[in-house]
Amino acid sequence: MNATARPTTAGARAQGTALSARILPALWAAFWLLMICASLQDAMRNPRIRWWEPVLWEGSSALVATGWMLLAVKVRARYAIYLDRPLAWFGHYLRWLPLAAVTFVTAVYAIRHGVYALAGRPYEHAGWAFIFVYETVKLILFTGLWLGILFGVDTHGQWQQQRNRLLQTQRALAEAQLAHLQGQLRPHFLFNALNTVSALMHTDVERADRLVARLGDLLRISLRSGGSEMTPLAEELRTLALYTDVMRERFRDRVTLEWHANPELDAAPVPALLLQPLVENVFKHAVERTLTPVHVVISTQREGDVLVLTVRNTGSSLPPSFDEGVGLRNGRERLGIIYGGAASMVIRNEADGVTAIVTLPRDRAA
Repeated sequence: MNATARPTTAGARAQGTALSARILPALWAAFWLLMICASLQDAMRNPRIRWWEPVLWEGSSALVATGWMLLAVKVRARYAIYLDRPLAWFGHYLRWLPLAAVTFVTAVYAIRHGVYALAGRPYEHAGWAFIFVYETVKLILFTGLWLGILFGVDTHGQWQQQRNRLLQTQRALAEAQLAHLQGQLRPHFLFNALNTVSALMHTDVERADRLVARLGDLLRISLRSGGSEMTPLAEELRTLALYTDVMRERFRDRVTLEWHANPELDAAPVPALLLQPLVENVFKHAVERTLTPVHVVISTQREGDVLVLTVRNTGSSLPPSFDEGVGLRNGRERLGIIYGGAASMVIRNEADGVTAIVTLPRDRAA
């Protein structure tokens, strides 16, 4: 698994923390700026109120509220375990509300009285009983608003972490499944190639020797690409050519091949050993079952936004109960894992034989 290609859970948590560290201060500053501007606008209607007074009123509230807000943010990690239970999460914060109300009113009005005293003016306000009730109601509304915002930000951050963990798990499962499918395909491929050598070793030693040499070349390429799911199209075609050479040694004049490979697509990445099961089916269902020469055409081309890989053959047709076998089933599953629904493999009857068409999306094929 490529650890640099996707964020870790710790990285996702850091990204979520950094995001909230930008959002919360910006919202907080904008809120209090709006409150100060609104208070200034109201004060302009009363000539007895100087401009600094509404700034002091809202500024003192902002200063004390910021202290409590910093404390709420500081303990958010402790309460994060309750994010999936909103009532418990809010309850743990709201239990501090009585203490917050007393300290808020005391500190705010102490600051205001002190500044007014320095300015040589008295700070006139309603009675303390009314003040405590009034400010406590305002604080409850204010606390509900900002705890709701904090809950939303933390819930979103937790959702992102869970989403990233789920994506990492899905990718790990997909890679494990791909490795499993590829591990099934290679022994299956080797088994069929060895069967071909076995069919000749007692009748034509020279040809069997050539087959073993070509099979060795084929296995070297296969092992060299064993650690990679994707391979350049040119390498895939080279592997396919070695495989068809092995099979043509066995069947001699019973099969002819025609290649139409667009060289501009040589570097396009394709799943390794994707086409081999298609060609293997040609030999299994067409060449082996008829003495009539079978003509095979292998082509690669681009059609609009897709890369099209085609294997056509004469001399056979698909029965109604056609069994795709291990190779073709694995091919379809690998396409689904790598490309989702953007790739396809279609095998159909034609007037003179069978055609297999693989389409791959352009963004992964170029």
